[in-house]
Amino acid sequence: MAIILDADVIIKGEKGNFDLIAWLDGQTGQDLEIAAITIAELWHGIERATAPHRARRERYLRTIVERLEAIPYTESTALVHAELWANLESSGNMIGAHDLILASAALAR
Repeated sequence: MAIILDADVIIKGEKGNFDLIAWLDGQTGQDLEIAAITIAELWHGIERATAPHRARRERYLRTIVERLEAIPYTESTALVHAELWANLESSGNMIGAHDLILASAALAR
């Protein structure tokens, strides 16, 4: 089983609230992954960043993402996504759109 990192963990690392690089270095033998949607969320933050912060954010993100296997959004993910979306919606327990995609990627794995 793999550990899938979400955007909030990476953002905490970037802000200095969590030593993510040290934590990643300590995860020897562990499969570490990141969903494509999470990469999109993080790049969105870089695209919106002002010039003083943009280069630092981009360097940090590249450093982290190169250590992780990217989980693509595939047809299998889409099928799990549709089922999970329908189930959560009908139960009244809907979650955010990006979290739903991340959960679908994890379940499809």
